[in-house]
Amino acid sequence: MSAEKTEKKSVYKPHAISGFPEWLPEFRAVEQRWMDHLRKVFESYGYCSIETPAVEELEVLQAKGEVDKEIYVLQRVHADPNEKNEARLALHFDQTVPMARYVAQHFSDLTFPFKRYQMQKVWRGERPQLGRLREFYQCDIDVIHVDSLPLAFDAEMPAVMYEALAGLDIGRVQVRISNRKILLGLVDALGIKDSVAVTRTVDKLEKIGAPAVAEILARELGIGEGAINAILQLASIKGDASALSAIIPRNAQMEEGLKELTFVMKALSHLPASAAIADLSIVRGLDYYTGTVYETALLDIPQFTGSVCSGGRYDDLAGSYINRHLPGVGISIGFTRLFDVLAHYGHIKPGPKTPTQVLVVLPSEERREAAAAVASTLRNRGLNVELYHAPQNVKKQMEYANKKGIPFVWFPPFEAGQGHEIKNMVTGAQDPVDPALWKL
Repeated sequence: MSAEKTEKKSVYKPHAISGFPEWLPEFRAVEQRWMDHLRKVFESYGYCSIETPAVEELEVLQAKGEVDKEIYVLQRVHADPNEKNEARLALHFDQTVPMARYVAQHFSDLTFPFKRYQMQKVWRGERPQLGRLREFYQCDIDVIHVDSLPLAFDAEMPAVMYEALAGLDIGRVQVRISNRKILLGLVDALGIKDSVAVTRTVDKLEKIGAPAVAEILARELGIGEGAINAILQLASIKGDASALSAIIPRNAQMEEGLKELTFVMKALSHLPASAAIADLSIVRGLDYYTGTVYETALLDIPQFTGSVCSGGRYDDLAGSYINRHLPGVGISIGFTRLFDVLAHYGHIKPGPKTPTQVLVVLPSEERREAAAAVASTLRNRGLNVELYHAPQNVKKQMEYANKKGIPFVWFPPFEAGQGHEIKNMVTGAQDPVDPALWKL
């Protein structure tokens, strides 16, 4: 035997890349079904679909807020040595900033208020863990208007998302709502200068707890005990619109935020009890939020404390790219985050491994044309049909249908003059059938 024949082929063994999920077909089927549901709900409220490129200019992504740590920049492996070695492009880390750029760029062609949804992948330089990924789908809705945006849209956001999530049959969800003006007004009244640092610290409350937040406010920001107690007391307020009566505004900014939050909560009173609550601990970490803010909890998975749906009001994000005042409000489902968490805790029932509804048996090579004609007839009638790929024995073809979970197996005539039969793989019943008349 020659050395050439005995030489072993070098094989690279692939492995999963941390933070970049991929699903088996039975879970991908569920993912697609959920996306179809979300799309239907969004469009029922008049949101139109847009899609922006995966890549944006780095300056666009950096226009609002401190996000450098999350951004993946884009460079060629073999770049032209004569080109500057400075990254100019990057993968988008969310869809709100690209949407704002899109609105500014296409301003003269859009009708306002502009209501849009996007269902795309985004990329973030995260440390991967359960529900926190580097590549994931987000499903966003936003409304942008010129000069001013009615507060009614702040109430529409959580209403749409509650309906969307409730329709996925994933257990109880709760939208938690606040208004950043209330905390920012308090911070200003307390004479604290670094309001951004305070909001980012309070945003960690659920994750690290009140004592740890108090320690950071004191040690790193130099805030006194009385001011810390006032901040934590405000952040502890939760409940329906009546719970907000406990807040005594200290300045006009607090009063404005309180009025806006009360309006939103009353507008959501039609939702089931505890579906939407006021929660003053919600502030959101990104700097561009200026008013109403949202986060959403999975009540039936208490061991997971993160939010799977969040967003808020931004006064002029699109104004970073155009000399117009364009306030907006939006909310986003971290779709893959939600899916990852539910799959981990066994809350997703796998779907079919294939969309095939009917497998047509191939009796023999001589009967291939006739069998293919049957498959074509059924497809023309709206069915998903697979013709078995080889004239193997019928037992093997049935095993194939079983493994893929195909519900029906079609037996075309094995010989001229015979009729058609169909087998229900669930009940085991096998009956004569006419391809021109049969339907699920």
